[in-house]
Amino acid sequence: MCLRCHAIGPDEFYPNERDALIQLRESVKSSLNLHLIWTGPPCQDNKSRWVGIACSNGHVIHIVLDGYQLTGSLPPTFLQNITYLSKLSLGNNSILGSLPNLGGLVYLKLIFLSDNKFSGSIPLEYVNLPKLKRLELQENYLMGNIPPFDQPSLTTFNISSNFLEGPIPQTPVLQKFPENSYSHNLELCGKPLGRLCPNVSSPPVGAPPPSPNLPEKKEKALKVWTIVLIGLATALVPFMVMFLFLCHHRRVYGKENDGDNKVDGSAEWPNKKMQNSGSTGDPERIVELDFFDKERPVFDLDDLLRASAEMLGKGRLGSTYKAILESGSVVAVKRLKEMNGLEKKEFVQQMQLLGRLAHENVVKIISFYYAKDEKLVIYEYVSHASLFELLHDNHGPGRIPLDWASRLSIVKGIAKGLTYLHQSLPSHKVPHANLKSSNILIHHSNHNYQATLVDFGFLPLLRARSSSRKLAVGRCPEFLQGKKLTHKADVYCFGIILLEVITGRNPSISKGDGDDDLSDWVRLVVENDWSTDILDLEILPDKGGHNKMLKLTEIALECTDAAPEKRPKMSFVFRKIEELEQENPEQEDVERI
Repeated sequence: MCLRCHAIGPDEFYPNERDALIQLRESVKSSLNLHLIWTGPPCQDNKSRWVGIACSNGHVIHIVLDGYQLTGSLPPTFLQNITYLSKLSLGNNSILGSLPNLGGLVYLKLIFLSDNKFSGSIPLEYVNLPKLKRLELQENYLMGNIPPFDQPSLTTFNISSNFLEGPIPQTPVLQKFPENSYSHNLELCGKPLGRLCPNVSSPPVGAPPPSPNLPEKKEKALKVWTIVLIGLATALVPFMVMFLFLCHHRRVYGKENDGDNKVDGSAEWPNKKMQNSGSTGDPERIVELDFFDKERPVFDLDDLLRASAEMLGKGRLGSTYKAILESGSVVAVKRLKEMNGLEKKEFVQQMQLLGRLAHENVVKIISFYYAKDEKLVIYEYVSHASLFELLHDNHGPGRIPLDWASRLSIVKGIAKGLTYLHQSLPSHKVPHANLKSSNILIHHSNHNYQATLVDFGFLPLLRARSSSRKLAVGRCPEFLQGKKLTHKADVYCFGIILLEVITGRNPSISKGDGDDDLSDWVRLVVENDWSTDILDLEILPDKGGHNKMLKLTEIALECTDAAPEKRPKMSFVFRKIEELEQENPEQEDVERI
């Protein structure tokens, strides 16, 4: 007797569907232990035995794995054997690679793949899904044009916050969806966005009109020559790249060390490390730097390696240097660590996204460099001291204390910059993710303090939780509890900065009488009606500002609420601080009475 044949019957499950799900199990990692819980048949007695799977008549009909921290890429065609699938929901994960092939899934109605790291184009076969009702692909890294969806059944459609381009197809179905279905795709145009598409340029005046009917033989000859030329060009490209690389390699390795790059006995400017890392045959090594502002004077990697350097700081993500080029230009260079396993495409896409940002309170990224074993990010140099240094360093004689008006102006600038990041990076779960006083540079001029945010936008590139723990978000309650992170983690970190500014305490080492953190200590003091006891001694004498200080404390405690959903949005926090700064002393006196 065949025991396996007896156990696996058509009324229980279909082996091809199980094999397809096993492919998924083997290709991704998640917060679930799929190897432990996805065993045996997925469907039995017309019920699902596997988490995230729904069955009907022995067939798998739903795959729902939202928010399970899935990482990795989907098997290209694993869904082809799940022919009765009607719902695919993998949103709010970190899945890489191309969107899944859904060709032939005639029962598929619901597709939710938003808030991932899918890249590439939207497959054309999606327009042939006859029963498609909802398609959500927002907050990914998708590129290319939108296919001409025109299924009458399609009622929900969202491809916002991607890198799609070109005109929105003028099908009746796609034209009916609102602007927010297409927003945050800078190169998209069309009626739903209220953005006209550029006209195709007409031939110059006096140019002879193109011949409408080329002879068939001539047309074929042109096609053949076109194919030949494309083939030759394709064949020559690798040789040209290799030639340029060898020329560059020869120049770099032939140069003598200038001797002024060493900052101290333990910290070296990247040139020595870069010259000894990798191999000349590394096909992914990018020799030249990629620049975002084409009008900026461009320098190459040789210029950067010859620059004299000074280490500005050493953080959790890497070391930062001040580099003075031979031309006299000064830039800041961050040498990233813990990203050696990162794919080039993922790194480049993230840098291109961050390179578009431009705001007075956010440091500007000029350029970047990628190699398997070396990654550099080049910023505009900000002559600075950090907020941490202004609050905690040099408390001896000669220190100039940071007064209350300056502190309030600084936190307003931080809130403004962070609000901009949240609005400009909607696809990021935590747009900054490393917000702390040492990552806020303060430029002081004519009694004005300009705050500039640095070290933002790197969380999507850190795959290991141990690496993410080193960032400021690693102190958030939801991270410590192993829960999903959202933009409210940034709000929590901002609240800690507010308390640091108000109390003058270093949150990493300064706690209350017990083991509680800074926000718990402030709550305890405020609840016991000793509110002014929390104030930094350097601002305590400014009694006219006490009311504003305590109002800012209330905002800080809202931001550091243990429950993320109870924290306010950054845009709301910025408005409240702006209103607080604009209050005049007369208003404060009336409120105190």
